[in-house]
Formats: sequence, structure tokens, C-alpha cells
Amino acid sequence: MQMTGAKILMECLLEQGVDTIFGYPGGTILNVYDELYYYEDRVKHILTAHEQGACHAADGYARSTGKVGVCFATSGPGATNLVTGIATAYMDSSPIVCITCNVGTDLLGKDSFQEVDITGVTMPITKCNYLVRRVEDLADTVREAFAIARSGRPGPVLLDIPKNVTAAVCEYMPLSRRDHGVCGRLGMLMKRSSLNFKAPEPDHEDIDKLVEMINASKKPLLICGGGVVRSRAHAEFEAFANKIDSPVAITVMGGGGFRGRNKLTTGMIGMHGSQASNMAVDACDLLIAVGCRFSDRVALKPSSFAQNARIVQIDIDRSEINKNVETDHHIIGDAKRVLELLLERVHQLDHSEWKDYVFSYKTETEYDEVEDRLTPGQILSAIARILPQDTIVSTDVGQHQMWAIQHFHFDYPGQLLTSGGFGTMGFGLGAAIGAQVGNPDKCVLHVTGDGGFRMNCNELATEQYYNLPIITVLFNNGTLGMVRQWQTLIYKGHYSQTTLDRAPDFVKLAEAYGLGGRRVTNTEELEAALHEALECGHGYVIDCAIDMDEMVRPMVGGGSHITQFMID
Repeated sequence: MQMTGAKILMECLLEQGVDTIFGYPGGTILNVYDELYYYEDRVKHILTAHEQGACHAADGYARSTGKVGVCFATSGPGATNLVTGIATAYMDSSPIVCITCNVGTDLLGKDSFQEVDITGVTMPITKCNYLVRRVEDLADTVREAFAIARSGRPGPVLLDIPKNVTAAVCEYMPLSRRDHGVCGRLGMLMKRSSLNFKAPEPDHEDIDKLVEMINASKKPLLICGGGVVRSRAHAEFEAFANKIDSPVAITVMGGGGFRGRNKLTTGMIGMHGSQASNMAVDACDLLIAVGCRFSDRVALKPSSFAQNARIVQIDIDRSEINKNVETDHHIIGDAKRVLELLLERVHQLDHSEWKDYVFSYKTETEYDEVEDRLTPGQILSAIARILPQDTIVSTDVGQHQMWAIQHFHFDYPGQLLTSGGFGTMGFGLGAAIGAQVGNPDKCVLHVTGDGGFRMNCNELATEQYYNLPIITVLFNNGTLGMVRQWQTLIYKGHYSQTTLDRAPDFVKLAEAYGLGGRRVTNTEELEAALHEALECGHGYVIDCAIDMDEMVRPMVGGGSHITQFMID
């Protein structure tokens, strides 16, 4: 049947199971939005306050649901406003498809109004991107984009469609059930093996070798990385850890890949890792990292990282092997499949003596109790007591992020939404919106700081309009806390441009957006505010006053040996 490019796009999105789009319209994408008008009963569109918020929302939707997130933006500044969100998704392997529309093909390359080479701009931060110049190529390109975004190591894909292509007409053939996922140009590409859409089957000899190494080990340690979360391999990982009786250290991106309440959990690893995790890495004789890329915040000094251990890396992406840390053995494959094969081969082991050593160290930071002000520990303890255990937690970036990851016990993939690789201040509220839209029956908590909240508080308008009952807990210390911490410890107390002694009043800001809010200074006020936030049925901002000089503890300096704590 004959269809316009805009209609073909909408039909293809339905084929891919898309039920929600986050976006912001503009001139070049108007044909698509005009067609969207006829699909409002089948596809929900969330109009955000800013395109970056739309991209973060698509990302939060993807991470929390396991589906591919989708966002729309117009050309020029609309498209470039997506860049930070795309880079965030790329660094954390989150599957999103960003659809932008550009000026007509006859205007490309002429510095036309609101023209930008968005495929050139985003080439380093996408798995793949496309400029679709012919309407006849549009359907298969959309299908290919979704296949690439969700396959292998997930990640963002961008489609840029000139305006005249969205208006042009061609014959459209629906994707039949028989050919679902493989059609036309996409099928040809797969047959030629130009694109590998399936995760490689792990080498069984590599599996057998690792089993031998496990059997020979007296002091094994597992690292749960983001690959466990992306693969939804949490059940297999926990079964494996229990079977080989190994302590488990968790990266920032690994939150939810291994239950924080499991007795084998040592806590976070790395720069702000627990004493138990970091000491275990230094003392273990076998380190098995699953879906972990050994970033500079984990392997702070690669030359001495796990210096007494044989290091094994399990990853779906071959390019990550030996990139940051030299390994003694590796397995290429999807975490879920690798763990399934290992579970078939390993026997129940007992490492009680090793565990006694590891857990003689602290797995969490202990904060002093005070009466005249709130501490991070008191805030997080109150939240854990009052909010549902399965609450989805979205964070911005900074001290509050580390405190939340250190002290909350995440139980399932997609429960923690945080920018681990790119460190994007302003990620949290957009991601919380995406999570709440994708999980309407769950409580969603947005944890932020007064620095990060300034970068995304415009999305309170989105939260209010769509009646999203997101609870924002603001750690307000009147400063860029993590930067101040570094200035205190490393830069001789030179507090250059980090003090935030200025507007706004965040409670009044929430009220201006039609939301509830309260400033709290002690645990009694905090508990009352949390109960009110849970019961009110709409968005709520809790502004928690904490001391300017609270620090994230422990801390190991960049480039230092992992047990060389600056503060503990």
C-alpha cells in the first residue's frame, strides 16, 4: 500500500512494539507529528520541557523496562540538544533509538536554517546512525536501527530523516510474523554477515578452562558489572555466586545485577568502594569480572589491580578485553548464556575461611549520629524504611549518587538508573520520568543534589502535567559537593566557584510547578515528608539540609592502589 514516509515511520514503530515516545516538535519534524496525531490511541507521546530531558527519559524507560526507548527531536538545536543524552546512553550501553528530522535533501550542506550534520556529530557516540535520503529505504532502516540498538552490547542508534522524505510516498510492505526482525535490506545484511545481530556462542573450551580455575581457587572474587544488568542475568549470576561461594563486589553500573541483601555482597568497588570490596580485590587469587570494563573508577591503578589474582573477564564486546586491565583468561559472550554454561559445570564449593577474611572489613560506610542536622546515612535509612523495597531509584551525579549506591540495596535490573560512564549531571529527573511512565505501578525516587537539580528542574513541568508521582529527595549542602570534596582533599581548600549560595528556593520552585514540597532539617521532619509524598498522589520535592563538608567515604585517589584510602 502507498504511504508517506511519516506514516511508514509510525507503522514501523508499532511493528517494533513501541508504545511510548518522548520528544519535542519543531519545523522539520512536523510531518511526523502530524501523522502522530492519528496514532494517539496506540502510541503515547510525552512532551518534555527540553530535548535532553526527552533523551534521558527514553534512556530511563529503556533501562527500567528492558525495552528500546524512543525519542523525537527536530533539526539543528533540537537534534544537538540530544547529544548529551545519546552519549550517556552510549557509555552505559542503553538501547535507545533517537529519531531526528533534518532539512530537505535539496537543502543539505547549504547551511540552511536549523541544519546540522547530526549523523556526523553523533558518529562517535552511537552504535550506528543513518541519514535516510530515500523514502524507499525508510522502513528497513527503522527495523535495522531497532535490531542494532537491542542486539549484542546494547546502545543508542540515531535516524536522521530529511523533511521531504517524511512527505514522500512509496509502497510499504508490513513486516510479517514469519519475517519478524529480518526483512529486505536488513535480511540481506544479516545473510552477508556484515552486521552480527546475535551474541556469539561462548567457546565451550573457554568455559571448561574457567571451571578448572574456579576449582583450583581458594580465594575467588566476583565483580558484578553492568553487563549482568543489561543481559537481565541477575538470577543466573546469583546462582553462580552462591554455588562457588564467592564474595561479590558490585560496580556502579552493576547495581541490581546482584541483590544487595545477599550475604555474599561486599558492596561497591573502586574509588568510593567499600573496604571489604577493595581489600578483597587486592587479596583474592581469582578475579572473575562479568560484564565489567574495568574503568578508571574501578581499576584505579591497572598495573597493581588484583595483583595477586588470575584475572578473568567475561564480556559480550571483544573490544573491552584487555583494554584497561590485562587478563589471564577471557570469555566472549552474553553474560546470561555464559553463566548458564558455567552453572552446568561447576560444583558446590565452600570458601568460609576466605569469606571470614573479606567480611572482617566494612561493606558500608558508617555515619555518626547527630541531632542538629541530617546526615546522608540518616536520609537514606529513612528512605529505606518508608519507601517500598522495589522502588526504582534514579540519580543525578555527585556525592548523593555515591551515597545512594553505597547504601541502598538494589534487588533487580533496572531498579538503579544512574549515569555511570559519562557522569551526566541532569540525568536523574528525565530518567525518573521515563521509568515512571514505563512502570506506572511502581514508586520512583529521584535522588539529586542542589547542583544537579539546577540542570533538570525544568522537567518538573513534565512531571506535573502527566501527573507522575515521582519523589525527589534533594541532598542540599549549598555546594557542588563532590568537587568541593576534591578541593578539600587535593586542592588545599581552594573552593573556587563551587559554593551555591544563591536561588532558587526549591520548595517554592516545586510549588510554582504545581507540585508539593517541604524543606527538612531532621529525621522527624524527613519521615513526615516521605509519608506525605507517598500519600499525595503527585510529584513531591523534599529539600534535605545537610552539612557543606559531608564527604563520600571511603575514597581512593585517582591512579592510586585500590587499598590506598585517602579517607575511610
